[in-house]
Amino acid sequence: MTVIIHPHARERTRERGATEKEVILTVEEGEKFPAKYGRIGFRRNFSFDGQWRGKVYRTKQIEAYTVLEQGKWIVITVIVRYF
Repeated sequence: MTVIIHPHARERTRERGATEKEVILTVEEGEKFPAKYGRIGFRRNFSFDGQWRGKVYRTKQIEAYTVLEQGKWIVITVIVRYF
């Protein structure tokens, strides 16, 4: 499966503390769910055991919102949650 990260999503990925590799793994192996506007979301939890913005968290959850075009998943934005 081909996963392409749109420049907007790439910027959000960096701002929110994820890596492009994590985003790709989320699309390839994560839980798939319907999202607004006919988009498809993918969700996956990663072990984190680190610090984000002054707090320590054990888990990082990534949600990648995508569209399917010509057999390729285009990631349009990324949400990252820490807990």
